[in-house]
Amino acid sequence: MTDPRAYPDRPFVAVSAAILRDRDVLLVRRAQAPANRRFTLPGGVVEVGETLEDAVMREVSEETGLVIRPLGLAGHREFVVRDDDGRVSRHFIILAFAARYLGGEPVLNEELSEFRWVLPDAIAGLPTTDGLSEIVADAFRLAADKP
Repeated sequence: MTDPRAYPDRPFVAVSAAILRDRDVLLVRRAQAPANRRFTLPGGVVEVGETLEDAVMREVSEETGLVIRPLGLAGHREFVVRDDDGRVSRHFIILAFAARYLGGEPVLNEELSEFRWVLPDAIAGLPTTDGLSEIVADAFRLAADKP
């Protein structure tokens, strides 16, 4: 089966969530390419007709089983991968939300191999996707202003 996200004719819009529980944030380790074995935030592609907040709640639920409350955008990242010929093989625009943990216990799906609740300072010692520690720091700043 061909991957519909490979060699796209336009970027895909995706969402992720920096899920905050007390002083910790949830990190997940990807089990598949393109971010295989790297820690990142749970999330995925926005579906047609779905709001960004609905998409991030759905994706987090599908990937981890957790219930969250999005607080607002904590930042964004662009993820562009080129093949050996320079052609764009993947292109995602990822809108990262700060979110409060409301309930549930993490249950991983086939896309994830591990989860960890960590203090933000622990991120520096892990293999992560680019810009993860900055997004998490921005999420904690945003959450400090919201109940």
